[in-house]
Amino acid sequence: MDKVLLKDLKKQDKYSKFFHSWKEQEFKDSPNEEQMLADLEVLSQNIGMREGLVIACFDYRNLSLGFFTGNIEELTGYPASMFKSKGMETSFTMIHPDDREELFRFQKIVLDAFHQLSIAERHRFEFSYTTRWVHRTTQEVFWMMGRVKPYLIDSAGNFAMDLHIIVKLHTPPKTKNYDWNYSYVKDDGTRIFVSKNSPSDREISLTKKEKEIVRLILDGLGSKEISEKLNISFNTVSTHRKNILRKLGAKNLGEMIKIIASYDFDMVL
Repeated sequence: MDKVLLKDLKKQDKYSKFFHSWKEQEFKDSPNEEQMLADLEVLSQNIGMREGLVIACFDYRNLSLGFFTGNIEELTGYPASMFKSKGMETSFTMIHPDDREELFRFQKIVLDAFHQLSIAERHRFEFSYTTRWVHRTTQEVFWMMGRVKPYLIDSAGNFAMDLHIIVKLHTPPKTKNYDWNYSYVKDDGTRIFVSKNSPSDREISLTKKEKEIVRLILDGLGSKEISEKLNISFNTVSTHRKNILRKLGAKNLGEMIKIIASYDFDMVL
């Protein structure tokens, strides 16, 4: 049965099909690619084959696993040959079934967000995820956390290869299933942070006055105290508060605080 499973895996495109939109990017040349791959090999050797640590690169030009560290076979139970021949398919096969739907949703969010950025911002883009892997033979379920950056951006600004640094968590996280976030620094120096629990409009754009009021609300001041401190009318404060709730997608003060907390604080304030 084990051989049948591996044989079937070689034939299928069950999960990598969700990444076909990545493959459809209009890739251009990448003059430094050879040197970057050589640097990656040196990096993996310097870090060493530490237990529970994986370094890997997905190549979106052909939906393959362009690079991975040698300890991945012991950690996952899948032969290294499977990662070489069907790397992307194998990688998503070992993801816990309850995590896959959110993973595939997130990959679309990442690609859409990435292509809205300037070339310089794309080079400052990164994302993280927490997910469960299932060992092929023992069926052990364990948590992994990955940090990812674009490793190879071609001359046209396309996301050609990424770099995953993945570590095994010895203590389960608070999240119950696949969790994620992404961030980047805008050209004006503003840091953007978006998480799974961020409101649907993703980026918060508050005016300078609204940011002042949010800070004072978080300091525990009421509308009357804020109006006195900022020397504006009570009604003006009330209008600002309504606008802040609307922009955050919050129904009340409690939700507002929760949403602010889910963002990188500097991004909002």
